[in-house]
Amino acid sequence: MTLRAERIKEIIEIVRRDKAASVNKLAEIFGVHPTTIRRDLAEIEERGLLQRTYGGAIEEEITIEPPFSERVSGQYAEKERIGRAAAGLVQDGEHIIIDSGTTTLHIARHLHNRKELTVITNDMNIASELKDAPGVDVIVTGGSLRRGTYMLNGMFTQSILHNVHVQKAFIGIPAVHPIHGITHPEIEFVLTKQLMIKAARQVIVTADHTKLSKLSLHSVAPVHAIHTLVTDDEAPEAQLQLFQAADVEVIKA
Repeated sequence: MTLRAERIKEIIEIVRRDKAASVNKLAEIFGVHPTTIRRDLAEIEERGLLQRTYGGAIEEEITIEPPFSERVSGQYAEKERIGRAAAGLVQDGEHIIIDSGTTTLHIARHLHNRKELTVITNDMNIASELKDAPGVDVIVTGGSLRRGTYMLNGMFTQSILHNVHVQKAFIGIPAVHPIHGITHPEIEFVLTKQLMIKAARQVIVTADHTKLSKLSLHSVAPVHAIHTLVTDDEAPEAQLQLFQAADVEVIKA
């Protein structure tokens, strides 16, 4: 490993340990000019491993998922493209899970013409979207309705998911990282997503570019549990290469 590569590795470790580090402090630690540290940080940020701020770097963490009313309109065009591309992975006759979410709803909107398809979902909005699709059977998991959303969760939801086996699961998530995998800020949703992942032969994560290389408090699944990532064309190529290096298929919509 070159001296620069070793320094970059140590910078990442320092920032992850301390949650923040200034350019001047890092320059002092490594005995180099601040300009050298700024170049290092630019490369680290391009690779999607840290977020740079004025005068230093932080590792970006998602501490709370925005309210449904905000999420439903955010990155709408990107989510629509992601939904169309993800729906293109669904074959007639399959059994699939569609996780609750504003991006996954767009998948359902492109499934109306499928034949002999079974969709299991914990989202009443997704179920309603498919209610008139003649070739689609919909199974709603049941569960407790989260106030202000269409999401069902809890013991009844999890009981259904414990007992199903599907070809594909489409997972919505606020944070997905090429090293740390799928994470979530709210522990109450972790088990439901883990059961969806366990039930599927193929796990497909749908996430727009704002959710990539982000971390949150609770681990849902390691990166190697993800077979395919469907994202939008604004995602930085350097970040996508890191997912590909972890054997994740990447589809840009």
